Amino acid sequence: MRVVIAGGHGQIALRLARRLTEGGEVAVGLIRNPDHGHDLTEAGATPLVCDLEQAAVDEVAAALRGANALVFAAGAGPGSGIPRKDTVDRAASVLCARAAQHAGVRRFVQVSSMGVEREPDEADVGDVFAAYLAAKRAAELDLRDRDLDWTIVRPGRLTDDPGTGLVRLAPAPLPLGSVSRDDVAEVLARLLGAAHTHRMTLELVGGRTPIEQAITDLAGR
Repeated sequence: MRVVIAGGHGQIALRLARRLTEGGEVAVGLIRNPDHGHDLTEAGATPLVCDLEQAAVDEVAAALRGANALVFAAGAGPGSGIPRKDTVDRAASVLCARAAQHAGVRRFVQVSSMGVEREPDEADVGDVFAAYLAAKRAAELDLRDRDLDWTIVRPGRLTDDPGTGLVRLAPAPLPLGSVSRDDVAEVLARLLGAAHTHRMTLELVGGRTPIEQAITDLAGR
């Protein structure tokens, strides 16, 4: 399987690339900064410079040709302001979804966030985080209307704790919680081939169920 990862230098993306390549798959990471290519190479992935804030649909579609799946793991990051929450977390996802359709890449796994379904009070979360949630919500709405085999994954609060392989993964909503980036990457890797999760919106936190079993349990839901 050839998997293209948008936001290829992100913390989850690098973990996912390493997991895929160790499993014999081919991972290609889309990056904005060519200086980040070495980190992708170390993770076993092929870096491909493609600035999703500037690229046209045809350019991204060309990067996707020959791929079996696209994982959208891009994000503007905690240090960015409101404008980039829109250009990366929303617009880049929309661009990638359009490009996937142009390139004939049906499998699309989108990394979103818990909390997107509720209208946040800016006084409680701040205007930047409110903009982030609004951008993720808009990206989800766009993807659901497309003829793609999509799965949306909403992780809880992300940690750098070592993965446990034990999660709670279910259609929204779940109670708020945390989850390690290691476990998120493992879930994403296993979802790629899980056809029974097509067109599902899933929330993900740490739990007591082995990842493989948690994904199997989604059949028929």
